Amino acid sequence: MSWLWRVPRTIPQSQLPRLRPLTWTRSASRIRAHIPPPFPIIETCPSPTCACRPMPSGLDIDVEHSINGLMAPYAEQVLISTGKDDWTSKIEEDEVSVMARGLKDLLGRGGKFSDPYHNVMITNSSFESPHQLSSNKGSVFLLPSFRYLPDIPLKPEGLEQMVKAFVLPTQLHQMHSVLPEQQKQNLLRDTALQDQFKGSRPVQEVLVLICGHGGRDSRCGTMGPLFRSEFEEKLTMQGFEVLQGAVGSLGFGGASEKPTARVGLISHIGGHKFAGNVIIYVPPSFPENPLAGSGIWYGRVRPEHVEGIVASTILQGKVIKELYRGGIAQEGKLLLL
Repeated sequence: MSWLWRVPRTIPQSQLPRLRPLTWTRSASRIRAHIPPPFPIIETCPSPTCACRPMPSGLDIDVEHSINGLMAPYAEQVLISTGKDDWTSKIEEDEVSVMARGLKDLLGRGGKFSDPYHNVMITNSSFESPHQLSSNKGSVFLLPSFRYLPDIPLKPEGLEQMVKAFVLPTQLHQMHSVLPEQQKQNLLRDTALQDQFKGSRPVQEVLVLICGHGGRDSRCGTMGPLFRSEFEEKLTMQGFEVLQGAVGSLGFGGASEKPTARVGLISHIGGHKFAGNVIIYVPPSFPENPLAGSGIWYGRVRPEHVEGIVASTILQGKVIKELYRGGIAQEGKLLLL
């Protein structure tokens, strides 16, 4: 009989002693040690206790295949504030996407900062920028770094400085060890540049991001606005202040001391056939939540799931297994079941 220790690469060795005890499962030819994930899990979403919006009919949703792990790995999501609810199929071709075009030129294949071991996801959002579309500045959320930058110059040199200051890795993958020293330095973050970006702040509000990219797929275009209203309603019922309007320099948008949240539509993140697709970022400022500092990806979300997601995941830090596509923690660590 052979014994196989199965240690996910995403769990640092230093964390193993603090994990829950191993459980053993028998397969046809061997016994495996199963290490539970470092966050609490519930199998299914709790049933709603109040009315919810009806699910649109006639949508071709894949309910057969497993969605666990169907999330493209990424080190950082750059979430661009556009103030629009929808975009052209390729966001870099949209009229409001000066920043998306510039960032893809820098970070995409063949770009100055292209790094196959540090994938950066560039996404448009419906969040309103404090700047007009005709302005020469833009704003972004950086996740899961949980940083908001309100004043980014849209000229190529401004975008390059932002990428160098906040987006590039602080440590290169070992495969880059063969590169010349100057090239390695070019691919590393330079934190000294961060002082140039005034108004930068930590993100203290929960972010609920819903794929609503109708210009790419009608399923998400149909379900996105519905889920935005549903999440805003259920968050309010659970005592959150749902922030509206242009994103400013402050994490808490009102005079109350309620926990805060923003709900927005975003462009394509993959897996339209698993709509509704939702990413929930729980900020580090929620220290009692086991998912603080993480982003949780859910698929096949229906309106009747929203109340349970708010109560279980956002408030209690529990991952709902039946909806789970994947997750990411700070420094790009994947969260696997």
